[in-house]
Amino acid sequence: MASDPHESLKESLPQEARMRLQSLRVADGVATLVLDAGGLNAPARDRLESDVRDALLGRPDISDVRVALLADRPKRRIVAVGSGKGGVGKSTLAANIAVALARMGRKVGLVDADIYGPSQPRIMANEGQRPEARDKKMIPVPSPWGVPLLSMGHLAEPGQAIAWRGPMAGNALAQLVDAEWGDADVLVVDLPPGTGDVQLTMLQRFKPAGAVIVSTPQDLALMDASRAIGLFRQGGVPVIGMVENMAGYACPHCGEVSDPFGSGGAEKAAADMGLAFLGRVPLDLTIRRDSDAGRPPAAGDGPQAEAFAAIAGRIAAWLDGEAR
Repeated sequence: MASDPHESLKESLPQEARMRLQSLRVADGVATLVLDAGGLNAPARDRLESDVRDALLGRPDISDVRVALLADRPKRRIVAVGSGKGGVGKSTLAANIAVALARMGRKVGLVDADIYGPSQPRIMANEGQRPEARDKKMIPVPSPWGVPLLSMGHLAEPGQAIAWRGPMAGNALAQLVDAEWGDADVLVVDLPPGTGDVQLTMLQRFKPAGAVIVSTPQDLALMDASRAIGLFRQGGVPVIGMVENMAGYACPHCGEVSDPFGSGGAEKAAADMGLAFLGRVPLDLTIRRDSDAGRPPAAGDGPQAEAFAAIAGRIAAWLDGEAR
């Protein structure tokens, strides 16, 4: 039986290179190698490539060496956006965080995990579209704002009530998160309000890199937000910080600012709990009107876009710090 003509070349390689070798080809004295460099930092990758070149260029039958290193596929990180109660603007914030991150050049996907009350297709202007499937995985629906989206709102008929028990809701979440997200390295997940089955499934099966908590300034909302924070902490999920929504209303006629939900409550609560305060979003008719029309304010200009961009910037900085 003829021996492998490349066997002697393999034996010339350092032991680590032999263990990481994916393929080896030689033609006209040029050796081309593909090595698995997963788990190696930059200096280790450079050293591995240098060792391979030195080993093979010392042979009389090799005139050149070409090395391709396969790095780890970037790990997709989940940023969960949660609240203790409904009606605090969580979905609007999640959508605008995703859009603002995309405008910064981040590769972002958006998951509408509010199984029973999906609203993201309306906000992201892809309502009525249906996701396709490939290899038993759903392909997210594109949006005009550079953020692909998956939502139960893409699967259910408009106006149809979704009456599922906990396990069914958990399975639906799994299909949305386990979709074919391509090169998206951050998934912003808009969770349902409260601390129910979907949140527990998220913690158990798709542990987020971090969580953002949304609250209005009023005491009742802050009490509920503290429960959401407690759930994430019990699940070992870092809380990136807290956002105060509906933080003040400027009269469009006279310009006077009033605080129908109070002022500064979320910032004070964040300080009391040792959390970062990520920023505040005003109670603004423009935000409501543009969201209903499928135009996330973060996609435009003006003070509303700046508010969302500032919050997204602090989240991006936190993610970058965790990656180091």
